[in-house]
Amino acid sequence: MRWELKERAAERGIATAAQLRRLLAAYGLQVSAGKMSHLWSGTPLTVRLGDLDFLCAVLACRPSDLLVPEEPAPPAVFAPAAGYRPPEPPALPVPAGQGEARLVPPL
Repeated sequence: MRWELKERAAERGIATAAQLRRLLAAYGLQVSAGKMSHLWSGTPLTVRLGDLDFLCAVLACRPSDLLVPEEPAPPAVFAPAAGYRPPEPPALPVPAGQGEARLVPPL
């Protein structure tokens, strides 16, 4: 997920975290300076749903405008190193009295 709080704030003419913090306070959400810095400066590890509601109200957006899915990375494909050969499977023991191993399994 990509966190686009700064982009949505800029669309509303909000240039700093302090401005956004004052607007959130006007809507009734008191956010500490530390928490606001964390929300503003990068992708937060967690966001409370109630806080997300206030952010969306202040920025006139939806949660999907703030949390934007990114293309998933393609799955890693195992590519053996050049010259790699898998180990040989262990030989099965031949039962006593049967001589050489059978080439065709019994029916």
